[in-house]
Amino acid sequence: MAKSDKEQYAAFWPRSPRQVTVTPLAKRLDSLNGKTIAQLWDYRFRGDEVFALLEEGLKARYPDIRFIYWREFGNTHGSEEHEVLASLPERFKEMGVDAVISSMGC
Repeated sequence: MAKSDKEQYAAFWPRSPRQVTVTPLAKRLDSLNGKTIAQLWDYRFRGDEVFALLEEGLKARYPDIRFIYWREFGNTHGSEEHEVLASLPERFKEMGVDAVISSMGC
């Protein structure tokens, strides 16, 4: 007949403890008017066309917005990706960047 004693096994959660702590997001800008926006792109899927359309729409809404074009920063997913990304904080500071639009094509 059936045993009343059932076997028990220890079970472990398959995920490791969190390695990164949650940090607060940067404060949102009140407006984009008068702000400098950097464009980052991985040189895939028509980002040049997408940025042109974004600029047109944003300039209509925020006439004093200024853009620093993606060509200034280099490919964010190319052979020099690590160097490009590592240089961004200092370059943003030097250029007075207030916000970033980062585009990637899949």
